[in-house]
Amino acid sequence: MNQALREALAEAGMTAGTLARRVDVAAKTVDRWLADTGRVPHLETRVRVAEVLGVSADSLWPQAVRSTLKLGADREIVATYPFRSLCPTSVWAGLLDGARRRIVMAGYTSYFLWQDHPRIADRLKAKAAAGCEIRFLLGDPDAEMTRQREQLEGVPLTVSTRIRITLDQLTKMGPTPGVEARFSDSPAHLSQSVFIFDDQLLYTPHIGDGLGHESPLFHLRRLEDDGLYDRFAQHVDVLWGRGREVPQA
Repeated sequence: MNQALREALAEAGMTAGTLARRVDVAAKTVDRWLADTGRVPHLETRVRVAEVLGVSADSLWPQAVRSTLKLGADREIVATYPFRSLCPTSVWAGLLDGARRRIVMAGYTSYFLWQDHPRIADRLKAKAAAGCEIRFLLGDPDAEMTRQREQLEGVPLTVSTRIRITLDQLTKMGPTPGVEARFSDSPAHLSQSVFIFDDQLLYTPHIGDGLGHESPLFHLRRLEDDGLYDRFAQHVDVLWGRGREVPQA
C-alpha cells in the first residue's frame, strides 16, 4: 500500500473521499492510489494532491521521480507508444509545424499522413518555400517485395494502393523546389519506418504481419553524437542514398 499517502491523509485530517472531491477525481481512484504504490497519477494530478495535503509530490510517489530520471542513450527517448495509432495527432502536428531545416518521411507508404493531417500538402509546400528540405522515401508499388507484403497483410487497402495514394498527393502538389521523392528497394525500409523532423524523429519497427498503425512507436530527440537519434537518422540517409528517383507522372 502507499503508506506515505495514508499518513499524509491522516496528518491533514482528510478521508479518501474528501481528497477525491478536492482534486476532482473519483473516490475509487484515490482508493487505488492508496492500495497500490505502483499506481502513479499524472504529473498535474500529483501536484494538486500534494498542494491539498501540504506535502511534496515526490514524497508521495518517489517512483515517479526514478522513472523520469534517464541516463546515457535513454535520455534521447522522449516517449514510447505500444501502437503507432496511440501517438496523438498533436505530436505529429507539433513536430511537422516546428521543423525548420529537414523533414524526412521514410515510411514505406506514408499513406496515413494524408488521412490524419488536413491540408498537409499546403503545410509542406509552405515549409519548402521557407527553406526546409523535405524528402519522401517510399516503397515501389510495382516491386515484388511490395507484392509479398500485400499477401502477408491480406487487407483490401493494399500496400501498393497506399503507396500510390501518397504518390498521387505528391503529384497534386506540383513541382515544388525543396520537395523530393525516391523509391527504396531495401527490405530494411519495409521493416521499419522513420520520420525525421529536424532534431527529433518518430521510429516504428513493423511487427509480424500487422499494419503500420498496429506497430510500436518511439519518439526520440537528438542529445548526443552517435546516440539513438543519430543511428536511425544515419539509417535513413543510407537508404536515401541508395534510392531511385520517383519518375515524373
